[in-house]
Amino acid sequence: MRDLSADARLLSLNTATIRERWGLAEAIDGCVRHGIGGISPWRDQVAALGLDEAARRLADTDLAVTGLCRGGMFPAADAAGRQAAIDDNRRAIDEAVALGAQCLVLVVGGLPEGSKDIAGARDQVRDGIAAVLDHARASAMPLAIEPLHPMYAADRACVNTLGQALDLCDVLGDGVGVAVDVYHVWWDPDLESQIARAGRGGRLLAYHVCDWLVPTTDLLLDRGMMGDGVIDLKAIRAWVEAGGYGGHCEVEIFSAANWWKRDPDEVLATCVERHRTVV
Repeated sequence: MRDLSADARLLSLNTATIRERWGLAEAIDGCVRHGIGGISPWRDQVAALGLDEAARRLADTDLAVTGLCRGGMFPAADAAGRQAAIDDNRRAIDEAVALGAQCLVLVVGGLPEGSKDIAGARDQVRDGIAAVLDHARASAMPLAIEPLHPMYAADRACVNTLGQALDLCDVLGDGVGVAVDVYHVWWDPDLESQIARAGRGGRLLAYHVCDWLVPTTDLLLDRGMMGDGVIDLKAIRAWVEAGGYGGHCEVEIFSAANWWKRDPDEVLATCVERHRTVV
């Protein structure tokens, strides 16, 4: 397993971690200041700065753009809604290319409004990704399906295990892989074997870290800093690296009551320290 203790160049900042206090320009400068090697911006932050300006600022640094968040959200109640999602994902692919991102992360979407048909929603996810895949392939932009914890199946992602995500990859073929976020998959009894499966298929595109707090006071906005919860981070990283993943560990923390309220420089310094000691 790689030694992360020497420096922070294998750490990436998902900008959700500091989104309440910093925009994208401040996040880029902060990563450079703290010696962090990568960054993964969100599309709304890119839009606020301007796509051309964001691309220029990133190109002026040595930061790896480990992903763009996010595409997906494919299911909809009618054909017009499904087409709108497809069109938006094509734009997201173009934005990821402009930023030099390593992948476009897909949070695939949940049940359409008024629906109870989760199998149908999963079919819409498959069809939606298939509809944008030729554009992604032509753009050389890998699509990283991120399975989300089952608590989000209704509203954010009806793909909830790494196995489900990899089944989709098998159906869709080249150009699609997975983003492994420990917050969403740490509990899965099949996680080790599914990470190995992803590695054999060359599907490991991104690796996201944070921690699961006990108790968790908000299922969306109370993620923990690495080392403050119950996830065995070193074990999961060992599995991911055994599967051939050699990229960044991307910290992504939604924490409305704690980390979002702190000085972002303190947050980044803590991320660096935890990356060296517990990730």
